[in-house]
Amino acid sequence: MQPILDTFDARAILPEDGLAGALAGRIWRPELNGPSTVALREGASGAAELVDITAAFPTIRDLCEAEDPAAALRGAAGEVVAPLDAVLANTPPDARDPSKPWLLAPVDLQAVKAAGVTFAVSMLERVIEERARGNPDAAAAIRLEVGRLVGDDLRRLKPGSPEAMALKDVLVAQGAWSQYLEVGIGPDAEIFTKAQPLSSVGCGQEAGLHPGSQWNNPEPEVALVVASDQRIVGATLGNDVNLRDFEGRSALLLGKAKDNAASCALGPFLRLFDGGFSLDHVRRTVVSLEVVGEDGFRLSGSSALSEISRDPADLVAAMMGGTHQYPDGAVLFLGTMFAPVEDRGAPGQGFTHKVGDRVVIRSPGLGALVNRMRHCQDCEPWTFGAAALMRNLAARGLLGA
Repeated sequence: MQPILDTFDARAILPEDGLAGALAGRIWRPELNGPSTVALREGASGAAELVDITAAFPTIRDLCEAEDPAAALRGAAGEVVAPLDAVLANTPPDARDPSKPWLLAPVDLQAVKAAGVTFAVSMLERVIEERARGNPDAAAAIRLEVGRLVGDDLRRLKPGSPEAMALKDVLVAQGAWSQYLEVGIGPDAEIFTKAQPLSSVGCGQEAGLHPGSQWNNPEPEVALVVASDQRIVGATLGNDVNLRDFEGRSALLLGKAKDNAASCALGPFLRLFDGGFSLDHVRRTVVSLEVVGEDGFRLSGSSALSEISRDPADLVAAMMGGTHQYPDGAVLFLGTMFAPVEDRGAPGQGFTHKVGDRVVIRSPGLGALVNRMRHCQDCEPWTFGAAALMRNLAARGLLGA
């Protein structure tokens, strides 16, 4: 499959089976001064169309709370707004006609959470960040030392198992234990807040980098969408943009490393689980990443969910249950094994983003999420929060159903 570089094409961002799945999303409708819930359906010409089903489901949250969200999506009547190609082409801010609709992230009122250190490779990179104290120049030498002490084949080690605890005892005795190893192979998963509800950016929009960061990377992940009663109802793709220097200086800077304007990208669409696509498909999927810079730099890699150290259902249970309720549901990033170390500049400094990088995250069942990187303050500002959404839906007569 050809990479998405200069143009947005609906066929390129849809899953490999096209419109066979139950695909939901959100668009901004300028004439309504607000967002709409849409279903992707095949039009008379065979092309993908966006059908506004907001009258039936004012929010994606409402759709996910249905007894059978996929069936509810397929059964909802609505208005055809536009072909997907036209809306997708109008989404990048620098090419947008503000009088026409554009794509948004396919979630709204859900809490946006993330699981950290769920793959052995990324776990070791977090240990390296910690020891380097955010300095990329020191990373190469530390990587060799950590590999010598810990080893690089931890995939078979079940977190919290007696074997994992025995390894912990050895590393503690050697002075090599780390808080990242604690959540990577210890009994408790790391679950943190990635972004505020309604703040995520969608496919075609710009993703944000903190201007103070000099060492950062994309994190291509699958994100599960979970209803308030802990049912996992669907999945989408996400970019958990990470500032390695901030987090490396101190784990207490995790919030600053993760939660910045436009730093959470989700999309292109939410694929709801049905007979043709389920959590087992997610467990078997491979997520690929491509970064293409304006300087000609290219980076690619992939992350197989089968190598995750904690099962996705176990991560959801760690996020939500008797001690944590989410009445509007939640989105959970599952983590990534892809931690790029290829040098982009000076030898030993590894990878870091540059403004203008095009990031493409793809999986067969979920399609492709495409974003261009900008500094946070140069991305579109987030001004439409929960209060604005409620007022907009009330003015349209869509609340109270």
